[in-house]
Order: sequence, then structure tokens, then C-alpha cells
Amino acid sequence: MQRHVKDTGLRQRRHELMQHSFFHLDVWLKEGKDLVVRDSSGTSDPYVKFKIGDKQFYKSRTVYKCLNPKWDERFTIPIEDVFKPVSVKCYDYDRGVKDDRMGAAEINLSMLSLNSPTELKLELKDKKDVEYMGFILLQCTLVPKSSEEKEQFQQTRGSTLKKSVGSLESQARKLKMQIWSGIVNIVLVEGHDLMAMDDNGLSDPYVKFRLGQEKYKSKHKYKTLNPRWLEQFSLRIFDDQSHTLEISVYDHDLRSDDFMGRTSIDLSEIEKEKTHMIIKELEDGAGTIKLLLTISGTQGAETITDLVNYTTNTKERDDLYRSYGLVNSFKNLKDVGWLQVKVIRAQGLRSADIGGKSDPFCVLELVNARLQTQTEYKTLNPEWNKIFTFNVKDIHSVLEVTVYDEDRDKKAEFLGKVAIPILQMKRGVRRWYALKDKKLTGRSKGAILLEMDYIYNLVKAAVRTVNPREEKYMQAEPKFKISLMKRNINRVMQIISSIMEVGKFLQSCFEWESKARSITAFTVFLIITWFFEPYMLPVTLLILFLKNYFIKSAKEAFSVESREDLMSVDEEDDDDDDETSKKHHKKISLTIKRKKDEKTGVREKFQAAQEVCLQVQQGMDMVASLGERIKNTFNWSVPWLSLLAVIALSVGVVVLYFLPIRVLILLWGINKFTKKLRAPNAIPNNELLDYLSRVPSDSELIHYRELSPDVPNLGKKKRA
Repeated sequence: MQRHVKDTGLRQRRHELMQHSFFHLDVWLKEGKDLVVRDSSGTSDPYVKFKIGDKQFYKSRTVYKCLNPKWDERFTIPIEDVFKPVSVKCYDYDRGVKDDRMGAAEINLSMLSLNSPTELKLELKDKKDVEYMGFILLQCTLVPKSSEEKEQFQQTRGSTLKKSVGSLESQARKLKMQIWSGIVNIVLVEGHDLMAMDDNGLSDPYVKFRLGQEKYKSKHKYKTLNPRWLEQFSLRIFDDQSHTLEISVYDHDLRSDDFMGRTSIDLSEIEKEKTHMIIKELEDGAGTIKLLLTISGTQGAETITDLVNYTTNTKERDDLYRSYGLVNSFKNLKDVGWLQVKVIRAQGLRSADIGGKSDPFCVLELVNARLQTQTEYKTLNPEWNKIFTFNVKDIHSVLEVTVYDEDRDKKAEFLGKVAIPILQMKRGVRRWYALKDKKLTGRSKGAILLEMDYIYNLVKAAVRTVNPREEKYMQAEPKFKISLMKRNINRVMQIISSIMEVGKFLQSCFEWESKARSITAFTVFLIITWFFEPYMLPVTLLILFLKNYFIKSAKEAFSVESREDLMSVDEEDDDDDDETSKKHHKKISLTIKRKKDEKTGVREKFQAAQEVCLQVQQGMDMVASLGERIKNTFNWSVPWLSLLAVIALSVGVVVLYFLPIRVLILLWGINKFTKKLRAPNAIPNNELLDYLSRVPSDSELIHYRELSPDVPNLGKKKRA
């Protein structure tokens, strides 16, 4: 009798399920308990896969070094056959080798209640292993859907597989992914007792950090087991990505880098807005890593809003002016200012598709902050109408606006770019900017309409100017090019020739080639030597600043044109030099191929030679850039920076006039000797070099110069 009742209930249940042809299975993956050990350290790195048949529908994040992981992840699986079970398989993540099985279980969908959550405890088992493998806790809700909803889902899935772009849901997801909820500021201090990976008993260690999709790679330190990096960087936290900071240590080699160890930090357990000293042991006793970590979760998040429904809020703007006022100059020194960019539209873009159209979208980058608009399909005159808000950490940062064409089967295609330093922006002015090529030296087709506004604190900006500049992580690796080497040599030779000209002038005074010049120089030398005081040195520099300021005011147009012409000639030669470089590398490659017996040795020698040439190229660039930055400081290329130097020199004149030089040297020495004691983990820096790093070199000035937009009816400027 009981069996008959049970069979009747099953038939009724089966009949009820067959009334619906499509379901959604809402899954809440909660946690695992008492999972099996798969690593030599006595733990595991578990993650879970959900499959129906051979098709995988979801994969959870990996929880490192834990036998009781808490995933707390929600997702939905489409169900077309409710009588097919959902297989749940747990694995242990291993780097470089096949992941180990940690057990499996099945969800019998026909036993779930409709439209009501069911708590499940799935015991993990393995056919090849009879031991107890723990269990997984999850909650499942089986939701029936109508035939119309099934057709709509199939159409959406089909169009997604064919196009992979274009749906409103995918665009909304893209925008959501860009908004970060916090910033992890990290100072990688040092490592201790790392593993020896080389034959000499040492290693060349570097560290990789990963937080969701955010990555960072440190520099490698040569031949040491106790490296000291002192590198500072930031990673962004996204709500829908993992909050586990993965840390991996590698040994740098010419061929393939060796894995040395790893560890992880659960950021959800770290107190926000507070700097933590963290010493983490690498697994399997591979050493320790020391770092400073701060999570900033409340300040400066970037935002994206629609321009159509945007109205200026006077109260919010007054609050911004108040927060960046002089009264708050010493509160949160890293929060320098606020930047708002309105991306309205573009016109006359280059056609990148076969039909003579493009699918353009716009990407905005401010150092390491990166936001983008939606894609406008099949148009050369897109209208985005978006407002982007950035937190400014350095008033000398450069906003890069790049327009791409979205392709279906390959990465986005470049259409044009413009770089605008914040200090060159015209507040509240809506204007057109001509797009440039990738090198920012030539014109690209089309123009983009932007409007920018910014607010910043003068004192914070000045303090930030004499501190290390934030490094941009998303940039191409430097490569050796003959063209760049030639250009850097020419730049250095120009500086050397200028110094030699000064030397020749002084020598001519000593040689009495011109009696009037020598008499004047000798008289000036006697007067300065007899009456010289230390404060006269900054006075001389101030006179030089004022002289160049008046010269620039009188001849600014002529100077800009001359510089543009000069640099444009250099850039035209660049392509020819690149071709020569490619041919040169091709010949070397062919030579290497012919010598098969010595292939490995020749390749290593070639790589070593390239590294040396790259170092020489970068060294020449550094020397040339330093000389150009000094020249551009006195030339008032960036008035804000030159004015800051004038103020500093004026203060120096007063200080040197009233204080003896020995007192200043004493104060300087005390500061230098006690700095390490006062701040043991402070990143060493040179204030003068940090200041000069904000002054653009000649090539950077070419990148930032504006071109007249070559699009009709763009002459009018509109003040918002």
C-alpha cells in the first residue's frame, strides 16, 4: 500500500514537472565543510564546477589554503530537461599541473520544490576513493518559465553566441564592472629566507599580485634570498569579483621563470582606512613576504552617469569646493582633487568595418583609472552622452581619451586618441579635440567633443609634486628600436653641444679673443666673488625665470611652431628607422636559424645583447629627458610648475639671507640621517627629481599639443 502511494506521488510529481518545458535553477553556493587534504601543506585550494552532461555552466572562485571554504556565490542555470541531474564537482587548484579531484555529487532536480528554496547538503564522493570527503552546503530554487520566456532566452543566447556584443544586458554589465568599490594600496617592502632556485644558491625573485582581474608584477632583484623592493602600487576592488589577494613569488630566468611559492590575503577580513603591516609566510616554508596594505573604501570612487538626465547640483559643487579648500589642506594628502569629463559625441571617424561604418566606443584613462562608454553600432558619428568622474591623486596627471572600433572576433581596433594634461584643460568649455595616431604625433581621422571640469587643493598638489609620481601599470613593455636609439643620441648630443657652447664662451673670455667681452667678464667675476652671498644664487635663478617668462610672452607663437616643425621631421624619419630595425632583426633571426647546433646559445646571446641595448637606450632617454625637463622648467612650458619653482626660490632667498649656511647643512643632515629611523618603511625619493618628473620633455610636449579639428561646422565653442 505504501509503495503504491509512493509511486502515485512520483507520477503526479513527474506530471507536474512535464507541464513546463523550461526552468531556471537559482543556486546559492554557501560553503564547504571538512573537505579532503590535497596539498603537502595539509590544506587544499578548493573550487566547484556545476555541469549538466558534458557542458559546464558555472565555476566558483578558488579559496586558498582552506578545508572549510565559504564561497557565498549566487548564480542561475537554465534547465531544459528537468530529469537530467546537475553534477557538482569539487577540485583542488594546482599551478602548472592538473587539478586534483576532491569529490563529486549530484542534484536531483525532480526532487526540488517549485518556486521555494530547498536547502541541500551534498556529500562528496569519489569512485576511486572510499574515504569521507566532506560536504557542500547550498540552496536551490527551481523556477518554472513559460514557453515565451524560453524562446526569448534561446534568442538572447543565440545572438550572444553569434555577436557576443550588442545586448543591453551585456553593456550594463560592462559598465557595472568598471565601477570599483575600493582601492587596495600596497607597499611591497621585502622578502626573507626565500627558496634558492639557481645553481649558485641564490635566486632572482619577483612578486606577482592578483585581485580579481587586477594584476601587478614587481621588479626582480638579482642574486638574493632577502630582497628589498620598496615598490608602491594600487589595485581596485570590484563587488562582483574575488576579494582574495593572491601573491605568487617567482625566480626570474632567461628561458622560463621558476615558481617559488605563494600565499593569499582575504581582504574582507582587513579593516578599511587603516594601514596594516602584514608579514605572510609562503606555503611549504618557502619564506616570508612583508608588505604594507591599506584599503580605501570610501573616497574617490569613479562614477559613470548619463548626460541626458544630468542636472548641476549647486550644493554638491559647493561641498566639493569646501572639501578641497585651503582649510582641509593637510587632511588626506593623497586626495588632491576631482575631475569630471563629459563625453558628448564624435564626428568623422575612420571606417573600420567592411560596410564603411564602425562600432565605436570611447575609453578614458587617468593613470591607472580606466572607464569606458557604451558601444554605438554602425556609425561614424557616435553620440555617447556620458559623464565620468575621477579622483585626482596628482594634478599633473594626463587624461587619455581613446576611441576604438568594437570587433566580433578580435580585439578592439584603434581609431584615434587624444592626451590632455589636467592643467591644460579649460574648465566648463565644451570643445572639439582632433584625434591623433597611437604615437600621439600625427593626425588621425575624426574629432571628439569633450567638456571637462576639475577642482583641486593647491597645497596638496604642491606637496604631491615633490613626491614620487604614480606609475602607470597598463603600458607596453619597452623594446629596443634603432630609431629610438638614434633619436635619443641626437637629444643627448644637443644637450652636450649646449654645454660645450657655454664652455667655448668661457674659454674665449680667458683667451681674450674679444677684449670687451673679457674685460666685462673679468669685472663681473671680481664683483661677484667679492660681494657674493649664498642668497644670490636663487636670486640669479629667479632673474633667469623672469627673463624667459618675458621672452615666452613675446615670442610664444614662433617658439611653438618651430618646435612642432622640428619634432615632426623626427617623427617622419621614425617609420623608415623602424623598417631598418625590422630588417636588421630579420637578418639576425635567419642567421640563428642556420646555426641549428648552436641555436640555444645564440638566442641567449642575442637576448642578452638586446637587454644591454635596451638599457643603453633607456639610459640615453633618461639623460636627454632630464636635460629637456630642466630647460622646459625655465621656459615656462608648464606655468604652474615654473611658478611653484619661483615661489620655492623666493622662499630660499629669504631663508639663505637670514640663516647661516652651516645651519641649513646641519638641518639637512639631521633630516637625512634620521629619516630611516622616523619612517623605516618609507620609500626613498629625491624631491628635486620628483619635481622634474612632472615637467614634460620635448617629446611629451608634442604628445600634448592640440591639433585643429579637421571636421566641418566645429568652429563654435560653447560654455556650459
